[in-house]
Amino acid sequence: MHFRTSSEDEAFRREVRDFLRTHLPDDIARDVARWVNPTMANYRRWQRILWERGWGAPHWPPQYGGTDWSALRKHIFMQEIHAANAPDFGWQGTHLLAPVLIAFGSEELKARFLPPILRGEEVWCQGFSEPGAGSDLANLKTSAVLDGDHYVIRGQKIWTSDAPDADWGFFLVRTDPTVKAQRGVSFILTPMSAPGVTVRPIRSIDGRAELAEVFLDEVRVPRRYLVGEPGKGWTYAKYLLEKERTSSAFLYFNRRQLERAKAIAAAIEVQGRRLLDTPGFALKVARIEADLIALEWSVLRILGGEKNRHNLDAVVSALKIRGSEMQQRVTDLQMEALGPLGTRFFSPARESRAAEAESAGWPEYALGPAAGFLFQRAATIYGGAREVQKNIIAKLEFGR
Repeated sequence: MHFRTSSEDEAFRREVRDFLRTHLPDDIARDVARWVNPTMANYRRWQRILWERGWGAPHWPPQYGGTDWSALRKHIFMQEIHAANAPDFGWQGTHLLAPVLIAFGSEELKARFLPPILRGEEVWCQGFSEPGAGSDLANLKTSAVLDGDHYVIRGQKIWTSDAPDADWGFFLVRTDPTVKAQRGVSFILTPMSAPGVTVRPIRSIDGRAELAEVFLDEVRVPRRYLVGEPGKGWTYAKYLLEKERTSSAFLYFNRRQLERAKAIAAAIEVQGRRLLDTPGFALKVARIEADLIALEWSVLRILGGEKNRHNLDAVVSALKIRGSEMQQRVTDLQMEALGPLGTRFFSPARESRAAEAESAGWPEYALGPAAGFLFQRAATIYGGAREVQKNIIAKLEFGR
């Protein structure tokens, strides 16, 4: 099978490349390339740049500020974004919350929250997992009790990405403990500055602190911030997770990191020849690249709305498994290419990392792979553990 894009789509690719070349700030691109602890200021700044160009959320319907691009053009856009070492978006708001608001939220909630998300003015975090309910969200214990015009929330969330810097959070809470677990869950929006919200950052093995525990102690949230209907949160969460797991194939991240592994191997010599040209390493690259091409086609089929005999939830679970395993494979390959250079861990702060490398005389390509490799050990857990995804596939496709 040969895949070719039209001359119009290739012109669009050049347009995106030209935009990135002239508008992507160098410091933001360096931070992405070096796996530096991300700053919300960077996300806000980049999101606003995209919004000003009209590209703040290409996947949204045009009436809410999105584009009318085809699935292929969205794919091309994401390819170029990652190839340029640009942050793709303020993900929690643009890709996770916004589609739920657009599909199920009231007009009041859409008008209040979609514009500042699009402009990068408000950053969000996702509060689903709990200490006793990670991938099994039906067992969540955080409660929300209606008291007049407010819900009073009590409970705890964990592994909440971006919570230390988020303005708002969207949380799954139990509003009816008397019915079947999935039917008593609701989806509510909460200001992270509200009294009773406590955020405790969790430093991960790569040195960053973008994850957190979130404690909700008698947090009062206006009733109007409930999304959709009470007790329908499980439906909305499944809608969100379907989109998250399709994106959790991390296709574009995997392509960027594979290209980085190849660049490292091209810069390192082994007995007078590039490591990339040695038969053993070249074979490893070829195997990963072939699997990545297969993953890309699978993602494109979903994005293009292809109909098939398989249950869509099972398909997206399969994509999540393959994509998360690929994240580990491409970062493993970088570390193998680096050899002894991969043993040096640079602290996550921008200034200290650059200073450490320069003072030690280490090459630029040694900055970041070790931290990325360490973080991706969790890729087969976050967003729905691999074992849980396999159970979903077995149940939906084989009835077991």
